[in-house]
Amino acid sequence: MRRASSFGLLLALVLAAGALRAQDCAKPVYLTFDTGHMGVAELVAEVLRRQEVRVTFFAADERTRVGDGSLGTHWASWWRARAAEGHEFASHTLDHVYWRADLPQPDGSMRFRVRASAGPQAGQDRIWTAAQYCAEIDAASERLREHTGRTPLPLYRAPGGKTSPALLAAARACGYEHVGWAQAGFLGDELASETYPNEALLKRALRDIRPGDVLMAHLGIWARRDPWAPAVLEPLIQGLKARGFCFQTLREHPDYRDWIARRAPARK
Repeated sequence: MRRASSFGLLLALVLAAGALRAQDCAKPVYLTFDTGHMGVAELVAEVLRRQEVRVTFFAADERTRVGDGSLGTHWASWWRARAAEGHEFASHTLDHVYWRADLPQPDGSMRFRVRASAGPQAGQDRIWTAAQYCAEIDAASERLREHTGRTPLPLYRAPGGKTSPALLAAARACGYEHVGWAQAGFLGDELASETYPNEALLKRALRDIRPGDVLMAHLGIWARRDPWAPAVLEPLIQGLKARGFCFQTLREHPDYRDWIARRAPARK
């Protein structure tokens, strides 16, 4: 009991400090991380601790370099530690499921062609109802709840940012608002490092990012030879701070905070 109480006290202090910082944040940006192979996860965490930056993690159970998947038991302690530091969490669909097409039905209902890139049916096209898609979002949120001891935000990010109006309406009906990213917020860690070296990505981000932008990177990209993180991450944070920017989680984002407050008024 004492251990649980200490965790709760630490979390309350972290969140209170974050709320005070948020009040003074005139040029906010919202740094988010999707999962991936997790090869740079600890390095990312070190930078965020050092720079005292809180972010929002969108998690799927993707294949990892070490362990049993990014939401597997191997990584449970990593997620728990991030919760203690005051970060926020949201679903990226459990099996990293891509939307591929809307399939209107004769009865007026809608189904969706989807394809997972992780899990037992990776690479296979499937036809899902809205309820099945919602269950997939729920599954990642529940895994995050188990690992962090926290209620994830009622938000989600579709893999690849691929959606349709019908898909977004289905997710919203079951309690999830979708979060994409700003054009300048695409930080480029998915791109080939031979064509888009880290130095060029950093320069572009510092030039183009504007207040209010949602930024997106990953905890490991298989296809990139020279990892974006942590090489670009810390200079980017430092450079944005020097330009008067400050960092908030999506809980404070004006487009989502009312939605979050209505659906998650209290942390659990």
